[in-house]
Formats: sequence, structure tokens, C-alpha cells
Amino acid sequence: MSVNVPRRDFLRATGFLTTSVAAFGLSGCLGSNNNSSDDQHKFPQGIAAADPRPDSIVLWARVLPKTADDIAVAGSGDITAQLLVSSAAENAALLGGNQALLGSDIATVGVAARQAYDHTIRHKLGGLKPATTYYYQFRVDGSRSRVGRFRTAPASSAALAQLKFGLLVCQDWSVNHWAALDDLLARDNDLDFFIHLGDYIYETVGKAFQSGSVESRHTPLVFPDGTVNPDGSSYATTLNDYRYLYKRYRSDPRLQAVHERFAMIAVWDDHEFSDDCWGDAETYSNGSFNPATGAGDNAHQISRRRRANQAWFEYMPADVVFDDTVAGFETIRIYRDFRFGTLAHLLMTDQRLYRSDHLIPEAAPNPATGSALGSIGSRYMVPESTLYDQAEAAKLAAGTALGDPLALVSMLGTKQRNWWKTTLTGATATWKLWGSEVMLLKLGLDGTRAIAALTALQAAPTVGAATAFGVIMPDIIAKGVNSVYIPAADKVTLAPYFQQFVINADMWDGFDAERRELMNFIAGNKIANVVALTGDIHAFYAGEVRDNYRAAGGGKPVMSEIVVAGVSSDSFFSYLKDAVGALSSSLATLVYYPINNLPVPGVGNISFNVNLLDYTLGRPAPTLADLQQQVRHPVRSALAQKAVPEAQLDATTDAAVNALATDPSFNTSLLGLAQTLAGLDANPWLEHVDSDAQGYGVVTLTPGQLVCRLRKMHRLIGSNAPGKIVARETTVTLAAGSTKVSIS
Repeated sequence: MSVNVPRRDFLRATGFLTTSVAAFGLSGCLGSNNNSSDDQHKFPQGIAAADPRPDSIVLWARVLPKTADDIAVAGSGDITAQLLVSSAAENAALLGGNQALLGSDIATVGVAARQAYDHTIRHKLGGLKPATTYYYQFRVDGSRSRVGRFRTAPASSAALAQLKFGLLVCQDWSVNHWAALDDLLARDNDLDFFIHLGDYIYETVGKAFQSGSVESRHTPLVFPDGTVNPDGSSYATTLNDYRYLYKRYRSDPRLQAVHERFAMIAVWDDHEFSDDCWGDAETYSNGSFNPATGAGDNAHQISRRRRANQAWFEYMPADVVFDDTVAGFETIRIYRDFRFGTLAHLLMTDQRLYRSDHLIPEAAPNPATGSALGSIGSRYMVPESTLYDQAEAAKLAAGTALGDPLALVSMLGTKQRNWWKTTLTGATATWKLWGSEVMLLKLGLDGTRAIAALTALQAAPTVGAATAFGVIMPDIIAKGVNSVYIPAADKVTLAPYFQQFVINADMWDGFDAERRELMNFIAGNKIANVVALTGDIHAFYAGEVRDNYRAAGGGKPVMSEIVVAGVSSDSFFSYLKDAVGALSSSLATLVYYPINNLPVPGVGNISFNVNLLDYTLGRPAPTLADLQQQVRHPVRSALAQKAVPEAQLDATTDAAVNALATDPSFNTSLLGLAQTLAGLDANPWLEHVDSDAQGYGVVTLTPGQLVCRLRKMHRLIGSNAPGKIVARETTVTLAAGSTKVSIS
């Protein structure tokens, strides 16, 4: 690849990523550089900076002729552009505009937007000063991009007093809204960078989880090619499909503005390729099953995986290696680490490309029906004994025979796991942060105790609380489905649920052997202040990660984890609410309680679902005031969909919630139900649970503590993003030297 480079710059090309070194002693005046009025080009997806290190940054843009369509693949040939970089502080006033950079330049680099890479530019600029704010802009003759900003990391030996960064994940174009990005820009203009934990795009259109309301500014997506699923949804298949998604997503001005102002550190999760994927395998279909060996396999789509890798590399600036000449699907390595003085060492892992198949194949037969399990029973709501005592045990034994017990039950893969251990052992910073795509905290449910509690609660008004919880509940816990207190009509349907369940085996709960290995490594090496920052599950959680959740008392705490909800993706609660009826209507109360036709003066009747999943999973037993706070969010959302003006929403919500609180079915029956579910204490390691949320997080790190502010968003007002964006802010605090998080 050839580029035009001024003599004072030093440049080398490594495939698609070009690099150069800033020349501070040879700076020139930006204002005097090329004042051409030939304005024939545009930058429709904005610009971006990524992977800040003490001496370098990766800068990105996409350049097209003004006559070209913003989204379609352009056939205009390569375009030569210039990258301009300055440290002059007066450029701060130019952010968001495309005026020429001011002051002296420390780099003017010729770069090429190549047609072969969809006219994208990825350029790594080295030779920068640590802990310094820079401004940058791309130019083609008289056409200029908007001005961007980034801050380099501090020197590795710097005694840093504070680090502040954002946490984003799961921004589905097709549902809800992206006002979280507006809020981030308005409230936190001083971030050092932001982390994106994956699901930057969603590869599907029209799936059931994308069927909710969406802001009108996000018009429907239509793939250039695409493949149609049996359910009528479609998914990205070709390189043009994946490029299309990045281009549409990056056309949103709010996302562009975030990229212009803060450098990004990103990894992918599953939707950058395929939902719940592993390696090059998709899980839309169940795949095959071999009854002789008990093994299954999903459809492998090597070409599709390779194209997804390439599109990510083209559109997600990162200091990573991509090689499309290698065989197979491992064409890219995205796991890497970053140092921020003596304060923080950040490890970003890849938990999709190298992972093994799910422990239980989707094609395995359901014992009750003989048909394929599908996702329920293999990835979600999986019996713990089947998952661990049978499937995991068999695969550990098979792996041992191969020379590596974890070979068939690994999420990280051997090479990345060894890198993780070596990097963590060598980390000398106070805080060791782990960008982990999927949750380490266990989400379990004891079906026997849950059924016992619900049955006792239902009987309490007739037999009294003492008999219900002192006699009925213990009898069911002891005898299970054979208890005389389980109605005969329910015994058959409830029988499969008298056992311990793992709620989501696509997360680390489905890779428990490797999780134990990693936790034992941390504990054995006495590595302190390890905190996972996680996304994927569309909910807020915080708590302690244990060494062995199946040990007495749930094991010993080793590290901490904070999980952020998706920017817009539908919540974990909404998924389970829709799925629980298919499992058993008797279990629905563990997830939600419907309130229908609540009269609201001047509005009419509203209906909504109360989120009880939080209490089932581990939220503390609520007071009446707590339960009122729990229903505010769905009540306000229901009123918003009734066209109540936003200026009146809060007052109308207050009135509706206060009226609801006077109803005995709410202040006694529902409150008692929520308290009973919380009493299950299903996951005592969880300190915070909000399973029905969209939002993001902001972390402020000092030598003494980590503080993460979890911001939950209000929902749509009709088809528009809300003007009042934040519904609630929860603060998670972790003191150095401790694994216990506190919530306020």
C-alpha cells in the first residue's frame, strides 16, 4: 500500500493499518496547510480514536465523494487524505464542527481510504506524549471532517491520582433509544476514554427480542444480502451486510459525537458475528446430535465468521492484528491490555472466538418430549446437575485424555488463558480491571425452594402464615414433587423444576471449570483488587465472584464484578418474562406479576408487569416504599405510551403509584410475594440487581476506591427518546483491598 507522506513524518504500512511517528521538532502551522476550496468529499460515519497508550493512538475515518451514497459500497477507487493532529488547547472550541484545526501541528500524515476496505482509514500515530490531550481532523483538499479529541494514557510509572471512563454495551439499533449517549456527553465531558464491551452492532433484524418500540429516528434496517430465518427474521451474512450495519449504526450523530470526544477501547461479544456464537458456529438452529457419544454440533459458517471479523477490523479502530490470508476463522486477535500509570492495568479478553461449544448441545433430546432442547435446557434454565455433574464432568474427562482438562470446556482457549494469567501476574498497578464480555457472577435458582415458597404463600391466607411457612414449605423442600401439598394436577408439569438451575449457561456459569481455574489462580497468587467490568446480559449487577459457587456457603470471594445494562437492548427481565410461560405458567410469578387496567384519572386504564425477577435473583426484601420505587419505571413507561405529555409524566406517575400503594392487593399481597421471593436468597453474592434496565456506567478510579455510577434510562415517549433521560442512578463503591461492594 502506498500513501503520500510529508518528508518530516516516518511511516510504515502493515496491511491495512498504517503507522507513523509524530515529529514535535518539525511542527508546522495548521492554518497554512492546504486552503483549497475544492470541497468534494465527505465523512459520513464521522471519525474515531481508539486504544490510547502513553505514546500512541489509533485514528479512524471513512471518506467518500459527496456524490456517493453514505451507506452503499462506493466504487470510486482509493482516496488520498491527510490526517492532521495538534495539541493546541484552543481546538477544544472546535469540537463538533469542521473548521480547520488551529495552532501548530505535530503530525500531517498522508493516508489512503482504500476502496478494498470500504474507504475506511485506520492509522496508528506514535511518538506522542503521555497524559496529553490532542485534537485531530481528516482532510481531502478543501473537505474536512469534524474535529476530534483524544487523551493519551499516562506513563506506566506515573502515580495517577484519578482515572475516569465510561462503560457502554449492547446498543441495538432496532429497539428503544440511544439517549444514553446524549446523557454521557452532557454529564461526563471529562472522561479519559470509554470502554465498549461488545454488541456494538446486532447482526439480526426482526428477531422476537427486537420487536418492541423503537425511536423514529432509527429507521428499519434492510440488508444488502442477508439470510432469512424460519421465523421471518434475517441476519447479516456477507461482508457487505456487516459493513452495512456498522455504517448505519455509525450514522447516528450521538454515537459519532461520543467517538469524536473520547478514545474507545473495545472488544466484541456475540452479535458482531452471531447470537450466542462460539468460534465460527451459529446457534439460530439446533445443529446435530450424536446419541452414541452425546455430542452435538451447531452449523459452522467459516466464511461468514471471516467476513464479520473483517468488518469489525475495518470499522472498529483498535491496535490489533488482522490477517485475512490465514486459513480458518481465527483471522484476528483482539485480546490485549492497557496500562494507566501505577493506578490501573486493564485486560480486554475475547470470549467468543476461542470458546468451546456449550456444555449441553441444543440438539440434545428433551427427556420429556424427545425433541431437541433448543436454547431452553441447553443455554438457558439448565438443570445444574445435568450441566455440571454430567456434561461438564464428561468433557473434563475427555479433555484430560487429550492432555488438557479444559480443552472442551473453555471460554478463553489455552493460549488466551495463559496470556491472561501471565499478564495478571505481571500487573503491578493498584487495580487490575478485566473487560469481560459475559458475566462471572453466578445466576442460579433453587426450583424446589421457589416452588415451596410460592405454594406456602398461596396457602397462607387460608391456613395462616405459621402453618404455611412452618409446615407446608419445609415439607415441599424435603419431599419435592411427592409432597402432599403439591396439587395432583400440577405434579406432572412441575416435576422437572424440583432441582437447582443455572439461568444462563452462555455466560461463565456454563464454563464453570475454567472459572474455577481462573479464580483459584487469582487466590493462589494473592492478586488483589481484581474487578471485572462486564456487559452482555442487559441488566445491572454487582457483587463478589467466588472461587467455587457449588462449595459450602457458595465458596470464598476472590474478586468483584460490575455488570452494565445495554444502551438500548431489551432487558434480561423482558426476555425471561416472555419465556417463562413456555416453561410453566406456575413459575411465572418468579419473574413478573401483571397489573391490568389500573385506573389513572384523566388518562384511562394502564396495564404493566411488576418485575419480581430482581427479588427472585437476590434483591433484598423490599419495604412498601421500595416496591413503589420498583413499579415507577413500568408505570411511567405505560403512561408515556398513553401520550401523557412528558412535562406531566412524573407527577402523573407519582399519583398512580401512590394510589396503587393504598390497595391491599399491592401493599399486602404483592409486597408479601416480593418479600417471600427475596427470602429465597438465591444468589447471596449479588449486592445489586436491576434486571429491567437500559443504561450505561461511569467509573471513577482512585488509589483508594473504585466508584461506578450505573445510570438507568427512562423509556421512550411515544416514538421519541425522553427529554428527561435518567430514571435512576445507583452508585457502586469498592474499597481497595476488599471484594465487597457497597450500594447507594
